[in-house]
Amino acid sequence: MDSTATDRFDTSRFEASRNRLASLAYRLLGSAADAEDAVQDAFLHWQAVDRQRIKVPEAWLTKVVTNLCLDRLRSAQARRERTVGAWLPEPLLAGDPMLGPADTFEQRESVSLAVLTLMQRLSPLERAVYVLREAFSYSHAEIAEILDITESVSQQHLHRARRRITTARRRGSGEVDPASARRIVEEFLAAASSGRTERLVALLTDDATAISDGAGAGLTQTLLRYDTPQRIAAAARAGFKPTPAKRRLAGGPLAIHYALVNGAPAILFLLGDQVVGAMAFDITGGKIATVRGIAAPTRLARLTEAWRQHEPDPPLIPEW
Repeated sequence: MDSTATDRFDTSRFEASRNRLASLAYRLLGSAADAEDAVQDAFLHWQAVDRQRIKVPEAWLTKVVTNLCLDRLRSAQARRERTVGAWLPEPLLAGDPMLGPADTFEQRESVSLAVLTLMQRLSPLERAVYVLREAFSYSHAEIAEILDITESVSQQHLHRARRRITTARRRGSGEVDPASARRIVEEFLAAASSGRTERLVALLTDDATAISDGAGAGLTQTLLRYDTPQRIAAAARAGFKPTPAKRRLAGGPLAIHYALVNGAPAILFLLGDQVVGAMAFDITGGKIATVRGIAAPTRLARLTEAWRQHEPDPPLIPEW
């Protein structure tokens, strides 16, 4: 095989792994844009290395991408963002290949916005072990090889990661019937847009929280947090009340659609075919436990791209 043919063959081998590598990087970084950058960096490494010496390309690529992600997580910029608290995961529309494997509950949960947020509490190594084991079913021997640690250290990292995530997720654990989830979200939207505070409060758990990146209000340096049902209801009622000023700020009337984002029920705000806001819900016991609002354009680019490629249901509100 001549060198040109070899290069084409080796490129096709990499491309065959691209979606899996992107899914791994997304789970580690919580950002589709950063995940794509990490995978592209891995491709440059792949092109530069003597590939004839690589016995198992999949294992080699997994190790490279994982360690590139760890370097990003350890960077000063990443630490600063997460310390300040101006960070929410980048939401992905259901069906996006970057969401990766979803055959088991653990795989689906590992890419939920809730767990991606909780993983900020883990050290980079704990996060890597958790993702490699829970989402991709690597053995501790394989993880030890990828991360250059011992098997016992890998087991310790996994134990700590599981404990921290399980403890934080206890009240919101389990999966919700899709039809019930949609009904609850539609009731929330109807109550918020009509200003029915009591109904909004009734839809929320007693310890419900709401988090927003504040982009819609021009606030991008910190997260907005509401930590009681009454405060969440008041914020939702005020936020969903349409006014000419809000429409001017949005660029015109918005359509509001129901969608699934990272496995969770969500509503998307559309200006034409561009997603300008996303609100995702964690539901437990028939009530809403967490609301996450994301409007930063940099976190909605891939969601918009995916939205343009699928056939949506009719909007819940055609013109807000």
